[in-house]
Amino acid sequence: MDELSNHVMGLCIEVHRELGPGLLESAYEEALAHELSMAGLSFERQRDMPLLYKGVRLDCGYRLDLVIEGGLIVELKTVGELMPIHQAQLLTYLKLEQRSLGLLINFNVPLLKDGIRRVVAGGLYKDPTAAGGDLRALILPLCASVTLWFKSRI
Repeated sequence: MDELSNHVMGLCIEVHRELGPGLLESAYEEALAHELSMAGLSFERQRDMPLLYKGVRLDCGYRLDLVIEGGLIVELKTVGELMPIHQAQLLTYLKLEQRSLGLLINFNVPLLKDGIRRVVAGGLYKDPTAAGGDLRALILPLCASVTLWFKSRI
């Protein structure tokens, strides 16, 4: 997956080198789709992502900008600055799709290397019954408890 993400980042840099900043997100998506096709990579654009709630499939309007080679989620932006909410959006997509790696690409920067974020979901979706699952399930509440304990001491 690292090799694929590096290849896709290179294609994004090529698109930015040709078009520069300042266009609509859809223009960069079109150009990147062209580059992906030329590179022989399979991809889906604007794929619906339903939410499963208590066994019911809900269409909440979530759309994945690009899913490359069936696994790498790429979220495109054209904003003045990437904000934590953009990373949280991609993390949510990774969790719901049970993927571990995504790319957040902001084309509205002078140098694209400043607009690329690799987002790793880590163990957000790992099977809790797997070896060590009980320990992983305890780490987050434990960390939150320790943080609250320290805040109460200040």
